[in-house]
Amino acid sequence: MKILVAMSGGVDSSVVACMLHEQGHELIGVRFSLWVDPLAPALAQVLPSKCCTTQNISRAATVARNLGIPLRVINLEQEFKKSVVDPFLEDHKKGLTPNPCIGCNRTIKFGKLISLMRELGCEKLATGHYARVAIEKLPDGSKRVILLEAVDKKKDQSYYLYGLTQEQLMHVQFPLGSMKKTEVYELAKHFDLPLSESYRESQDLCFFPEKTPEEFLKRHLQSAIISGPIVRRDGTVVGTHEGLPLYTVGQRRGLGIGGLKIPLEVVSKNVEKNHLIVATKGEETITRVLLSDLHFISWKPDCSDPVAFECRTRSLSHRSKGRLRLMADKAIFEFDSPAPVQPAGQSLVLYRGEEIVGGGIIENESNPSRV
Repeated sequence: MKILVAMSGGVDSSVVACMLHEQGHELIGVRFSLWVDPLAPALAQVLPSKCCTTQNISRAATVARNLGIPLRVINLEQEFKKSVVDPFLEDHKKGLTPNPCIGCNRTIKFGKLISLMRELGCEKLATGHYARVAIEKLPDGSKRVILLEAVDKKKDQSYYLYGLTQEQLMHVQFPLGSMKKTEVYELAKHFDLPLSESYRESQDLCFFPEKTPEEFLKRHLQSAIISGPIVRRDGTVVGTHEGLPLYTVGQRRGLGIGGLKIPLEVVSKNVEKNHLIVATKGEETITRVLLSDLHFISWKPDCSDPVAFECRTRSLSHRSKGRLRLMADKAIFEFDSPAPVQPAGQSLVLYRGEEIVGGGIIENESNPSRV
């Protein structure tokens, strides 16, 4: 089979390429060149957890050369800036906490990769993601593709893939989805992959060199980084924030408020007043969230009645139980038990057992109640 292999240069994609080559498939490797912050300090150290390190770039080229397969490098800097980075900045200006990896997977990574797969006459696209796909047969004889969690729950990446379509998943292979990470490292040794002792997995946002986005936001949102009061719900001022884009709902550290026996946490932002609203940790909870930009992978719940699901609001967070109620182009997810206040802009992803059904963007912070 002729397969297009996404090769970032990390251990996962390198092992995938070696596995498929050993199985006798005809491979074409591809690596994207994406936008990287030009305003970052010249001496800023690119962390080893970034996918754009020179070591990863070199490793991808070395693996392709050793396997005797072509490696295409596609420049997507402008597309990435427009589709991923710019919305990330705009959302922060609005007081949201976006998750750019979800949109990137849908439009840039898998969107462009599937197009290139067809252009090059390949039958499948293989990536190093920890997830699984399966074919489900329906009573009428038709079939649909479902997205499943990876076997290794600690490395599962299916949360970030809920935006993929049937058409995209129909052509995708995730060879590592049924493997443990320890097995992947053993295969890396078996294939004699060039991994240094300092190797770190890619984990952070890739378009700036720092581990967290604060410095990146300061560089690109100078007009929106305005200090203001940190207040409680009753208006009591308890401190000063450095700019609303630098904070997220649920944050407890770095608030600069000392001398309290019980820590405070961010529960909301008021962009119009430039207020950062805090409450005693655990004081406010929610019973539901409003979702927009809904996407369902293989089937859509009936609109007439609430449907029971489990959900996650972060990639590897504990699952919460509740019910989804559709309303035209939006939905409400009602939690069975009170949940922490959630940051608007993040994704709530729906699960049915191991299946990822779909999800949506948390549009507001719903109805906080005091414990």
